[in-house]
Amino acid sequence: MWDLLRDFRPCGARFRRETPIGPYIADFAWLAARIVIEVDGDSHETQQGRNHDHRRDQFLNQQGFTVLRFDNDLVIVNPDHVFLSIEQRIAKFLTKEPTP
Repeated sequence: MWDLLRDFRPCGARFRRETPIGPYIADFAWLAARIVIEVDGDSHETQQGRNHDHRRDQFLNQQGFTVLRFDNDLVIVNPDHVFLSIEQRIAKFLTKEPTP
């Protein structure tokens, strides 16, 4: 994911890894654009994991963040899809077209 997000850097995106936001640590965050990207592994598939994610997303939304979640397997198997999905959601914040 970090490699995908770095491709947006020439377009003005400044994602940071493991960024504290309130009581949580976002996998990736672009603070100026209020975008959080989470990469979910198997622990997110349990009921406890889903409940935690729900509370976390609610908190982040209340703080004005948009949360984008991607399954870890999808990031590995289909990074192009993930890249295009992110690009679509953050396009209004970019200064020019990214080059993957």
